[in-house]
Amino acid sequence: MKLYDVTRPIHSGMAVYAGDPAVTLRRALSIAAGAPVNVSAVSLGSHTGTHVDAPVHLRDGAPGVDALPLDLLIGPAHLYALDTGGTIDVADLDGLDLGSCPRALFRTRPPLSGEAGGLTAAAAALLVRAGVRLVGLEGESADAACSADFPAHRTLLDAGAVILEGLDLSAVPPGRYEIFCLPLKIRGGDGAPARVVLRTLD
Repeated sequence: MKLYDVTRPIHSGMAVYAGDPAVTLRRALSIAAGAPVNVSAVSLGSHTGTHVDAPVHLRDGAPGVDALPLDLLIGPAHLYALDTGGTIDVADLDGLDLGSCPRALFRTRPPLSGEAGGLTAAAAALLVRAGVRLVGLEGESADAACSADFPAHRTLLDAGAVILEGLDLSAVPPGRYEIFCLPLKIRGGDGAPARVVLRTLD
């Protein structure tokens, strides 16, 4: 058995989605300054780093991250390696046995200049039809950065699928794993950072 931590570390000044709150970490109490303990103050957006999107992210009144079923966040997952750094379209999913596992993670190559990332609405719809209930991506968003209405997000979230963004799958071979994805339990949260670990099945 081998464990892969596919979570991006959170740190001050890290890259965030355009328009999201910046990340700052500072020592509020310091042993070096005479306090009995070290305590940090953390300021970040709910969609920082490796994180889960909840339905209320796109729909007022929809369930928050604290209402996501644990059985969607933990269980068998298939990691697919795609030869694209741009937006994942239906053609990129051709030939994949998507119906074999309800959790699909996609490792892509580093994007070239001008490549948008995310999923097309058609690709998201194909995943829903295949029975995929959790979609994991390396990029900051399931939609291309230029998207104004977030069609891939809406397609997945409206179907009850979980969106997991900001993964670091660079060191993980494609194949079958067990995923453990535990987002912070923020009451009514539109999203939450998560610690995500993959475990080999052998």
